Amino acid sequence: MFHVVERVEEEVPPMVALAVAIVAVSTSAILIEFSNAPSVVKAFYRVLFTTLLLAPFAATRYRSELRAFSGRDLVVAVVTGGALAVHFVTWFASLDWTTVAASVTLVQSQPLFVAVGAWALLDERVTGRTVAGILVALVGMAAMTIGSVLSPAEVQGLLSGALWDDLFTGAVLDSTSTEAAGTSPRPLYGNALAVAGAVAAAGYVLAGRSIRQRVSLVPYVTVVYGVCTVVLFGVALASVGQDAVALTAYPPVEWALFLAMAVGPGIFGHTVINWALKYVESSVVSVSLLGEPVGSTLLALVLLGQVPGLATVAGGVVVLGGIYVTTTASGAG
Repeated sequence: MFHVVERVEEEVPPMVALAVAIVAVSTSAILIEFSNAPSVVKAFYRVLFTTLLLAPFAATRYRSELRAFSGRDLVVAVVTGGALAVHFVTWFASLDWTTVAASVTLVQSQPLFVAVGAWALLDERVTGRTVAGILVALVGMAAMTIGSVLSPAEVQGLLSGALWDDLFTGAVLDSTSTEAAGTSPRPLYGNALAVAGAVAAAGYVLAGRSIRQRVSLVPYVTVVYGVCTVVLFGVALASVGQDAVALTAYPPVEWALFLAMAVGPGIFGHTVINWALKYVESSVVSVSLLGEPVGSTLLALVLLGQVPGLATVAGGVVVLGGIYVTTTASGAG
């Protein structure tokens, strides 16, 4: 098996691998939507199966590096895994309330929060181009969120302050038009969860930066995924106690979807993206990831019949433009 992996690493061009990874991560939201399991259960099994697939490889090939994990690195790994768990819980839940197009675009905004966090916590320099990109993306997020739930007449009411409560309860939405548009009863809530998932993903990136300077990819992600699995298992158990959510009573198709989430978006998606960072500039990888919302939106249109509204499309384009400006700011000098 190891010889096969080494041969793939030697013969597959990094940009080809990156393209495959973008396609793989674009299927994530679709697989989540296909599953009828509770969102926390989907998240738990996705990370569990990803960890189980990587663990034998890490334990055999990278045993010495796993043993060399220092106490400090383990503490950071726990924080990183916890942030990743929060990301999965909030993002998976967001898809229950808003469209794939809005959820994936908003959760992909994590580079904006990485830039802010790096400036606030790591004292990294922030350029004017970075600030401009963040502001552009925020405008796009606001347009997506407001436009996805309100008509022009309701926007006027929002400006008067009369509709804020209704936005969070979904009272301003007509159920017939909601179903036709492929949205859920509380899109603002779902959008907020997606943004929370982006913030948590940024925390995952920032917390893991120091470890990745010292530890190879496979042992790093195996430990972090393991911690994330434990956290998600605890959240799932809490859900079982409160809402009688079953952890194991699922038909074969659900188990197939859980495994597909791990193999596709997990192994061929994010793990390959992390591998590509060794050979491709981070700014190129970050910009390439902008293809995920586009791919997910197209798949949702074809497979789920979700037709994004004009405001979602227009706002999404603005958000992606802002992310592009932010992620390429470092290369602009």
